[in-house]
Amino acid sequence: MNKFIYILFGVLVLSSCSEYQKALKSDDVEYKTTVFLKQVEKKKYSKATRLFEQYAASYRGKAQSENAFFNYAHALYMNKQYISAAYQFESFASSYPKSPKAEEAAFLGAECYSKTSPMYSLDQVDTEKGLNKIQAFINKYPNSTLLPKANEVVKQLTEKLELKAYEIAKQYNTIGEFTRDYNAAVKALDNFMFNYPGSKYKEDALFYKYDSMYKLAVNSVPAKKEERLNTTKVYYQNLVKFKADTKYLEKANKMLEKVDKELKQYTN
Repeated sequence: MNKFIYILFGVLVLSSCSEYQKALKSDDVEYKTTVFLKQVEKKKYSKATRLFEQYAASYRGKAQSENAFFNYAHALYMNKQYISAAYQFESFASSYPKSPKAEEAAFLGAECYSKTSPMYSLDQVDTEKGLNKIQAFINKYPNSTLLPKANEVVKQLTEKLELKAYEIAKQYNTIGEFTRDYNAAVKALDNFMFNYPGSKYKEDALFYKYDSMYKLAVNSVPAKKEERLNTTKVYYQNLVKFKADTKYLEKANKMLEKVDKELKQYTN
């Protein structure tokens, strides 16, 4: 019985392969399309795209081509060929604006750009492009049923840009150990908090701003030291006002003790 099943399976596989090979060699567009759609249904996306690309140029614009072109774009998407898929989805939405699938194509095309977004530590040009594309979709289809997905993509991309911006600002504090330019760190962290006022990294940014001013103050020339020490105390207050039980409290308090000790020479 098992042997019979294996033989039957083998025959079916050979038949399927034979049909696909026949379609590759055929000049019959309708036959190619039928086999192409079968490959999509079987999730054989590489085979499907290879076959469709043989005749796509001559097939575009025909009344019966709408479904095939959407499936082609979707096959590219499922095969993680996001740049090509984005182009095809956008082309579909433009070529078939009245199609029931035009809105979905517009969303998937925009989402494809978000799929090319790299990890936050790398250049974020593609992330910004993806964000612009998905925002354009939201503006065009404000009542779309795909809006929750679109908003989730916006959230993910925005958070990535936010983390990138925070890490860049924090880096100024890190390299201050070598450059002694803590003013640049304070300014960078200020800019970050201005651009992302509700950021989940605000506590961290407030601490590193305090830390930067502290290091600037304690290493200052006498003429500027008192003013900078007092500014450091202000930054400490900003931190604990934002979060009284901040995770940096112990370290921040030890720094404040030194600031107060340094200031005593001016009060005396």
